[in-house]
Amino acid sequence: MTEQGPAQTSAHLGATPGDRAHIRTYPFDPSASVSGVGIQIGPMGTEGPWAGGVGLSRRVHRIDFHVLLFFREGPVHHMIDFTEYEVGAGDVLWIRPGQVHGFSTTESYVGTALTMQPGFLPRAIVEATGLYRYDRPPLLHPDPPQLAALEASLEQLSREYLDTSTLPLSLHTSVLRHSLTALMLRVAHVSAQAAADECAPQPDTTFSRFRSAVEKDFTTNHSVSAYADELGYSRRTLVRAVRAATGQTPKAFIDRRVILEAKRLLAHTELPVGRIGVAVGFGDSANFSKYFQQHTGVTPAAFRAEQV
Repeated sequence: MTEQGPAQTSAHLGATPGDRAHIRTYPFDPSASVSGVGIQIGPMGTEGPWAGGVGLSRRVHRIDFHVLLFFREGPVHHMIDFTEYEVGAGDVLWIRPGQVHGFSTTESYVGTALTMQPGFLPRAIVEATGLYRYDRPPLLHPDPPQLAALEASLEQLSREYLDTSTLPLSLHTSVLRHSLTALMLRVAHVSAQAAADECAPQPDTTFSRFRSAVEKDFTTNHSVSAYADELGYSRRTLVRAVRAATGQTPKAFIDRRVILEAKRLLAHTELPVGRIGVAVGFGDSANFSKYFQQHTGVTPAAFRAEQV
């Protein structure tokens, strides 16, 4: 079962890598992994597989996979979707697929980077660990006992990752999945505490399916009823499920995703406002501008000017 990651809007724009008409997306590269498995573990900085791809990209960009950065030194300032996070020693930064982020150009990243391909873990573990809980904060501050447990779990996973000689590939991959599950359950516990929602119910299948559908279709579909029909739910069932998982209405959830994408394109590309409107589902520039101002309090042009 392969999890559906966030929609790659740049693909809809007909842009080519290297220009300012899109936000560059870095894909997961299995060939850079030991034995070609769906995860990579290496030091941040200039060594290991981390140095060959996004680790050296200082330009704002997307990734289509999960990145967890375990810091041994700090502070480091890292931007994720318009928020700058100050990360210290012992902190964990969790960047999810589709999020736009940028590395500091002046500070050193010291620690361990873990990258994970969507679909590497089974759906049950994806739900249990909140891999796509974009409502949770990226920056985690584990307490000393939690940090010690995370470090031990990460060390065990690293040993299994590098041990390619004692098991056939199929068993090696299974062991990696189990070891990664143990680590991610610990990370998820810290993440839940950070969001102050440990006791809140986990998203049910109804919300999970809705969330995936929105990620796939938000650039063309803003209708709650259309999503309900597509998924085979009544509108009332969908409203209950989304409220239970997020505290929002389905329409607010869709609007929030559309506005985030519009902000990303306004801030990080030079696309005209009209084309950005088209990219997020508005055929008319005036309608897009009205919608954006209604949800943000500023016009698209004013928001773009504020980012300079």
